Amino acid sequence: MMIAIDFDGTIVEHAYPEIGKPIPFAIDTLLQMQKDGHKLILWTVRRGQLLQEAIDYCAGRGLYFYAENENYRGEVKEKKGEVSRKLKTDLFIDDCNLGGLPDWGVIYNAVKTTANGGNALHLLAGQSAMPEPKKKKRWLF
Repeated sequence: MMIAIDFDGTIVEHAYPEIGKPIPFAIDTLLQMQKDGHKLILWTVRRGQLLQEAIDYCAGRGLYFYAENENYRGEVKEKKGEVSRKLKTDLFIDDCNLGGLPDWGVIYNAVKTTANGGNALHLLAGQSAMPEPKKKKRWLF
């Protein structure tokens, strides 16, 4: 599968424009996805030097992408910058998904299930790694 992955809040914690602390198991899981034959695209708001810092961060951990902010490496240059920002991917992994970012183990199992033709929605239901908001106390009188 072709999979687009966000950087800030997904691979590392939010600290934009700085690079945040690593999110546990993100890089390891993405490396395993590559070993499983998936093509990964870094899909981020970062551009220019900030994008290069994210690329270098991942490369320093052994993670190299099929492309960054384009469908394939060289697309923007080939099409003289006239490309759609819409990616042709099978899946997006992003902390802004409905329900937040699930645990990377859940993400891996969902990708594996989807790649094998299954429906992974049941794996993702209620699996957000984001903390639950504190419930307000309600007083009954």
